Amino acid sequence: MSFSPSQLDRYLDEIKTGCRSLGIETNGDKLAAYIDYLTLFEKWNRAYNLSAIRKSDDMPGKHILDSLSVLPHLQGDTFVDVGSGGGLPGIPLAISLPDKHFTLLDANGKKTRFLFQVKQALKLDNVSVENRRVEEFRPEIPFDGLICRAYSSINGIIDTAGHLHAKEGKIFAMKGLIPTDELSELQKHYIVEAIKKLDVPGVTGERNLIVLAMRKKLENL
Repeated sequence: MSFSPSQLDRYLDEIKTGCRSLGIETNGDKLAAYIDYLTLFEKWNRAYNLSAIRKSDDMPGKHILDSLSVLPHLQGDTFVDVGSGGGLPGIPLAISLPDKHFTLLDANGKKTRFLFQVKQALKLDNVSVENRRVEEFRPEIPFDGLICRAYSSINGIIDTAGHLHAKEGKIFAMKGLIPTDELSELQKHYIVEAIKKLDVPGVTGERNLIVLAMRKKLENL
């Protein structure tokens, strides 16, 4: 089953309107890439369980626009999407930011095969795919930013993936409700730099971005 022409038109309009609401610049090529990605995602999801979201009408908002909602808050040029799964939020961000580089990291071989297919089909030269466990991935150069969506608790992110970002880099953790209990137990060598409320067009439920940074006094130790 693939999207009907009427679905494609509706999804295109939803993404275009949503990007405008988020203050994100887009164009025909990027919009076409978002739709191509959703088409591939819907096809592979039936066989590889990329996402628990099965209703195709939910995909433009919960996949594309939710991913793009963090774009205005990102800082840096190189990012690692930890536990990328089906490429969320890394693929939509890579489409929208062709001058930034995104490494999609996941230990599931089926999911990374899908990510390789997306990279090739959409000709995303600014994307790399790594089929490895987070703890075992040791990049030669640490990333400016670490992004994750529904990956782990705040301290779980730091424990397993904190080595992936540069000392001056940031962790961008996408969450639903503000995880008050998790933040109260935040490891001492990190601070909460910001909590950004994310208003995702067409998506109900609270969404927040937790931005973490290393304490400055520890950076030179």
